[in-house]
Amino acid sequence: MKDARTILTQASEKALNQNGELDVAAFVKAREFEIKAMKASMGESKNALSSRAFQQVPNDMRRRTASHNVKKVPKRLRSRAAKEMKEDNTPTGTLRRRKPTPQMRLRLETARKLHKLHARQNKRRARAKGKSLDGQNDPEKESVPAPSIRRSKKNTLSMPEQPPAKFRKRQKYKCWLPTHKYHAKRAHMTESKYPLWRFAIAITPTEKTYRKTHRASSLRGCVAWDISYMSTIQLEGVEASLLGLLRGIGVEEVALSGKRMAKWRRGTRSWQGWVRERDGRQKWIASIDVIWCIQEREGEKDSAATEDPVPTKKPRRRCFLRVHPSAFLQLWTELLKVAKIQRPPVTIEDLRFEIGSIEVTGPGSTEALVAALQPFANCGGHSIKDTCAEVWSSLGSISNPSCLPANAVLAFDISDPRLRYPPRKIQQATSQSENAELLQTLAAWPPDTSEVRPLIFDRTARHAASRSLPSQRAINRRKGDAMPGEFPSLAPTDPRIPILLMASCSATAGAQGSWTLLLPWKCVMPVWYYFMHYPLSTGGNPRFGGLEDLRQIAFEQGAPWFPGDFPGTQAGWEWERAERAKRKAEWEKRPKGKRVAWQSLGLGKDRKGEVGVGWACDWEYLFNPGTVTEAANASQAISTDSITTKDNNSPRPAEAAQCTHDASLTLPPPLHHLPLPDCSTILADPALLPQESQALTTVNITLLSRGNPTTCARIYRLPTHSPQSRAQWLALASSILHPAKKIQRRPNPNPDRRKILASLPRNESHPLRTQQTASSLVQPPSTLGSVVAAEAGEILQPGHAFYPCVPDQQDLIGYVTTGNFDLGQGKASAIGCVAVAKVVGRDHCPRGPSAGGPPENVSAGDEETDRSIEKKIEEMERKLGKKLVGRLCIVRDAGQSVGRLAKWELV
Repeated sequence: MKDARTILTQASEKALNQNGELDVAAFVKAREFEIKAMKASMGESKNALSSRAFQQVPNDMRRRTASHNVKKVPKRLRSRAAKEMKEDNTPTGTLRRRKPTPQMRLRLETARKLHKLHARQNKRRARAKGKSLDGQNDPEKESVPAPSIRRSKKNTLSMPEQPPAKFRKRQKYKCWLPTHKYHAKRAHMTESKYPLWRFAIAITPTEKTYRKTHRASSLRGCVAWDISYMSTIQLEGVEASLLGLLRGIGVEEVALSGKRMAKWRRGTRSWQGWVRERDGRQKWIASIDVIWCIQEREGEKDSAATEDPVPTKKPRRRCFLRVHPSAFLQLWTELLKVAKIQRPPVTIEDLRFEIGSIEVTGPGSTEALVAALQPFANCGGHSIKDTCAEVWSSLGSISNPSCLPANAVLAFDISDPRLRYPPRKIQQATSQSENAELLQTLAAWPPDTSEVRPLIFDRTARHAASRSLPSQRAINRRKGDAMPGEFPSLAPTDPRIPILLMASCSATAGAQGSWTLLLPWKCVMPVWYYFMHYPLSTGGNPRFGGLEDLRQIAFEQGAPWFPGDFPGTQAGWEWERAERAKRKAEWEKRPKGKRVAWQSLGLGKDRKGEVGVGWACDWEYLFNPGTVTEAANASQAISTDSITTKDNNSPRPAEAAQCTHDASLTLPPPLHHLPLPDCSTILADPALLPQESQALTTVNITLLSRGNPTTCARIYRLPTHSPQSRAQWLALASSILHPAKKIQRRPNPNPDRRKILASLPRNESHPLRTQQTASSLVQPPSTLGSVVAAEAGEILQPGHAFYPCVPDQQDLIGYVTTGNFDLGQGKASAIGCVAVAKVVGRDHCPRGPSAGGPPENVSAGDEETDRSIEKKIEEMERKLGKKLVGRLCIVRDAGQSVGRLAKWELV
């Protein structure tokens, strides 16, 4: 075979004639042949040995062992990989083929003896239990023992089940999620000694996923998260007591009575809203999900019970409360206080380690879930009597869960997905009649009339499903006994896994909804493994995400993420304290020449220094400017001496957060969160807000021009203490929102005018000098240069001489908690929190000098100029609209002096 790197050449004698003279034509032809040969050699060697076979695989399909194991390479490249390994003499030996050493030989012999001993013991146990030697049961001696179930503890916190001895030390300070082994080798996890909410949680996949997550969640595919860390609480009692308990923690009265939320109280819908403390300041805790268990009708009960003349007790009902783990203890304490005063009392059960959950979003989420969650009756070949199961089997063609009824709930039993592995594509609706039938089902929604009680509310059913899960070896044996191309049939001993599905809609119009799947803790991994390997009809497989990806999806949908975007709550305050410690540790690690100098930052108008602490959302400084804030004191808890750049003894960000964790993490007493409904009411009537209120509310910020806000960026309102500065920002907003045609100026008739004025002495009179002096008196002051530019149709950019400066510290209203480039909108946006009192103008900040400089002179002594500025402001506010002017704000990144115009909306 010709070597790819061999270049054919031609001897130089061919270019000489018989007389020894150079033949130009022959010489050029010989060089042409060599050039072509070199090009051909370059093309052949490019694909010969420049890259190995395992390097031709995409990044997401590469494996570490592919360089020495051809089975880790796709089939189309295995022959080439085997040839390369043979030529390079690559060692391909495996542990099974390796010649055993003397120590290994002793271990193998011991293992064989133990295996034989274990087989004899199994035979003795089989004879004692009534099994024959051939493995079949003896019907006379067969007995089915009842599964032992741990007694449920009411009104007591539960503990996770003791892990196997092999992994016990690794879970000393934390608890693993059901899919921990799947995520541990595919994602960056929380640090071992510093878990998050006492769980080992995947932060982000090891590969770059920012754009891939956006595409899978909105365009093609789907993304799944294991959110089994979400806390589940079960309430049990009579319906009146349960409603009284929910009323005591702040659930809206509209949801507890009336026909509007009758479907939720019946159990066919879910409810999401905020709950608060019962006593004291009644601060809001967190947003929770409440799901009721369907109650059977009295007519369907046994007839024997109706013949009993003794009056029966009031029926007891159950409901689930789903809350974020960071707010679990606070909510648990409030539930215990309110449950004790109910008559009859309500029992509370902690189900954190009994019920797991999976969240899925994206166009292919419904298709993959329908394939993975096959109803138990449908798998056995029997008729489906459950309405929820029948409807669920027909939803495979839906590409957005938001098209379902709002907060729909489906509950039924499924079979073990491992019996149907590997996954196969499901049939989707393609004809017009099938699509019309699907639309009719969505409009009627038969599950609203379902009378089947979900077994996931039954503790016995959950434990039975978990304990009867067969091992993977048993499933493989059954699949091997089945016919080729067929799955094994269901057996009477197969588990019935109870599940509950909740469909949620996005607050943004047209955005993707999501599915939340509740199922027993030990049944999460079988469903997860099948789901992640399902071949989507659009190509590829579902993707998994981490905590950062979950926050990214919420950010792209314009929704805040709990607890990071809710610093007014106790959970959000603790999150902010930990994050600011990490940011300070990262800032301290940088050399002095490569980190931001907060004290020397120039903000214009002779103002120096950052407003508050640069690496923190300094809420204490927001309400108490000019004082030494708690953020500055807490940042000094990390000794500067221990943070060095010359050695490797610098603490990690998690250690830095741990250093300040023992400090006071309680929320400052006046600071509290204000949900969207209450904040909307206060914006409509500001008089309802107390004078000294320190309420925070979450907003979505959209930039009107360029810029990319980041975390800890400062949010200002339009200047209130400087009419000139307010006029400049209003002019900039008017030029952006209502662009006008640029005014074409007439050319200067005398281009040598400046040269003549420059050549004249200062004290010499001249007609041009007199004209210049008169025009300077008529021209507006330089502070209104942006107003003149706006009238001329020019949009000023940062760096322009007339670009307005950022407002003073009195106009600081909040901070950005999440900011980045939004791939969905194609521009930057942010989520932040603002002080409600400053937004509605009830802060009454004293007029005075701005921080770091002298008071601003607003054209003292020139009342006519002041009146013209006020007139310009009124004219521009009337043009923009009063509502829009109230929503305008200025965003400035921490460490920068340029402000960007933006507008905010409540979320």
